[in-house]
Amino acid sequence: MKRRRRKHSPEFKARVALEAIREQSTAAEIAGKYKIHATVVHKWKKELLEKLPQLFEGNGSGLQDATEREAELLKKIGELTMERDFLSDGLGRMR
Repeated sequence: MKRRRRKHSPEFKARVALEAIREQSTAAEIAGKYKIHATVVHKWKKELLEKLPQLFEGNGSGLQDATEREAELLKKIGELTMERDFLSDGLGRMR
């Protein structure tokens, strides 16, 4: 029987990598705690350390882009809610 490959969420990977960076326990202990291989812990730790400087590049433009995107989505949600309410009121009048 084949064993399916597990896919871990980015949040899980970040949690494990941060714990590895803190170095309060060994990679083997962390791996045992989260039921993953120690090599994966090292890989995620290395990946996190490589990508950390990118967070601070461009004066936080990544964060600003996310905020702008969130504002656009909230505006669209408001428009769709108004449209739905308008159409449901019209449908109620027809009955």
